[in-house]
Amino acid sequence: MSFLDSFLVRAALAGIGVALAAAPLGCFVVWRRMAYFGDATAHASILGVALALALNLPIFAGTLLVALAVAVAISRLAGRGHGSDTLLGVAAHGGLAIGLVAVSFIEGVRIDMMAFLFGDILAVGRTDLAVIWGGAILVLALLRWRWSALMISTLNQDLAAAAGLNPRREQLILTLALALVVAVAIKVVGILLIGALLVIPAAAARPLAKTPEHMALVAAGVGIFATLGGLTAAWHLDTPAGPSMVTVATLAFLIAQIGKGRA
Repeated sequence: MSFLDSFLVRAALAGIGVALAAAPLGCFVVWRRMAYFGDATAHASILGVALALALNLPIFAGTLLVALAVAVAISRLAGRGHGSDTLLGVAAHGGLAIGLVAVSFIEGVRIDMMAFLFGDILAVGRTDLAVIWGGAILVLALLRWRWSALMISTLNQDLAAAAGLNPRREQLILTLALALVVAVAIKVVGILLIGALLVIPAAAARPLAKTPEHMALVAAGVGIFATLGGLTAAWHLDTPAGPSMVTVATLAFLIAQIGKGRA
């Protein structure tokens, strides 16, 4: 019997892979106040599910393509007559609705939309694991490569320009990493909960960390704890795995805030 034959082992490995990818990216989402940007990208990626089903493509490819396109479009349109919050609202709600309608027109395909909306981590297979960990490694490599440039651009765009950096390019790199995380996380927590997995562990780590690098490491720890704790709760309490993981992450955030208040 192989180690990966157990569906619980595969689920745990999948959740850990997503948590490791989401942790440092989530820190940048928190620092740059991009929480709604992540939600909009994730919600609109349901269009990618419809595209993949219609063209008989892998779900990962469809969601990655659409998530990246939507994220780039929002970045380009921001500041051109509409507030960022307006554009994010249109992208999030419009993309989700259009995607659900588009899926309903695809004939001959039966899918469980609840699995895409809230995740189905217990159904993760070996191929899904390869995609998740491949995407996670790529995201981590991308962020490590551009970490200093991304930090400077996050702190002060004028300082970044003076240092010879292009803040728009660094924003595009973050956009690419965000689209990758959205694409690999759909199977684990679903479209509606991806934003939570990005933001909550990073927000929980913020009062506990002394440096940006420390915050990324603590966020990864919180994400892994939420994954394993949520799976344990789902197993014993017969609750949905994805929402259980987000619930554990939320409890960790509350505990961190209480600890900060007593310090």
